[in-house]
Amino acid sequence: MAGTAGTPGTPRVLRAMNDRAALDLLLEHGQLSRTRIGKLTGLSKPTASQLLARLEAAGLVLATGTTEGRPGPNAQLYEVNPNAAYAAGLDVTPERILAAVSDITGRTVGSYELPTPGRRPAQPVVRQVTDALDGAVKAAGLARDDVHRLVIGTPGAFDPNTGRLRYASHLPGWHTPALLDELAAALPMPVEYENDVNLVAVAEQRLGAARGHEDFVLLWNEGGLGAALVLGGRLHRGWTGGAGEVGFLPVPGTPLVRQVTKANSGGYQELAGSQAIPRLAREIGMSSVPSTPYAEAAATLVERAAGEDTVLNRLLLQTYATRLATGLASLVSVLDPELVVLSGASLTAGGEVLRALVQSELEELAASRPRLVVGDVHEHPVLRGALESALATTRDEVFNTSR
Repeated sequence: MAGTAGTPGTPRVLRAMNDRAALDLLLEHGQLSRTRIGKLTGLSKPTASQLLARLEAAGLVLATGTTEGRPGPNAQLYEVNPNAAYAAGLDVTPERILAAVSDITGRTVGSYELPTPGRRPAQPVVRQVTDALDGAVKAAGLARDDVHRLVIGTPGAFDPNTGRLRYASHLPGWHTPALLDELAAALPMPVEYENDVNLVAVAEQRLGAARGHEDFVLLWNEGGLGAALVLGGRLHRGWTGGAGEVGFLPVPGTPLVRQVTKANSGGYQELAGSQAIPRLAREIGMSSVPSTPYAEAAATLVERAAGEDTVLNRLLLQTYATRLATGLASLVSVLDPELVVLSGASLTAGGEVLRALVQSELEELAASRPRLVVGDVHEHPVLRGALESALATTRDEVFNTSR
């Protein structure tokens, strides 16, 4: 029926499209004048003025300062109202929960870290989640009800068919059947759950090395070895959410690992995961292997090897690169991605030196030759991806002026 909000081509829908285009430009460029918005959108000055008045009345944009230092009268500048909505993200590991709140522009306004050590949670998971979120909300000077949407990143994935967390037996307390229902009852906002490595891929696609790429693989190596698969611009999660759990992949060079979900490991994890690097260092005769936890020790060893050109360091990096390329070759052969992003401390610590070695090895082992790059999002990439994911949905809802 003509005139409804959902009818393509109606004035209301066209206005909403123009509104969203202007809001996206303000997010991208920051402060803009009416004239500049008109030029970037192709709208006439009167239409751009009406648009800005409409968005200002809706509380979505603010009139801020004026242009200075240019010929002619100063022009009014506009920006997205940062208080139009807030989104939150959580990065969950066995050791801690990182929480952050962002305003609608993407600026982090509050963060909090809740330690969660021990094999058994000292508090129920629902209490851990609410405490972590409340810590970030309080740091932002907000209330829990101010948060429009929350995205929680965890190892493994919640099976969409059963609601149970799979592929993450090392995460205590997160495997009870009613957990998602309990969290939904405790939190006032919509909550989404996503695999941690998938969220790193979201961060890299929107902010980092994969910007502009529709097809790429992200290989992550830190506490565990995993991958994210982005095909046609969208994450591929698989039937049970387990797409990308490449640590379980059987590969040449290691004995077959059986009952992989019980072992929480597999061939590729044993061959090239972070825990294999300190072991490799000892096997080749390195004497100064750090005694820190294996993920930290692995990053230290890789960074040292990339920065100091010695015989043992070259051997460590070359062997590690071959092991990484062995598993990547299987992914590349099946997916034929345009790009492979290397992320996680045990990969980014090697920088360009390690990247070049893996690229060279992969070209020998795989028929196609994707370009390898090192990830650009270094500070809490899982949390950043959770915020970006929450913000994307929040903006779609809040910026929709067709209603």
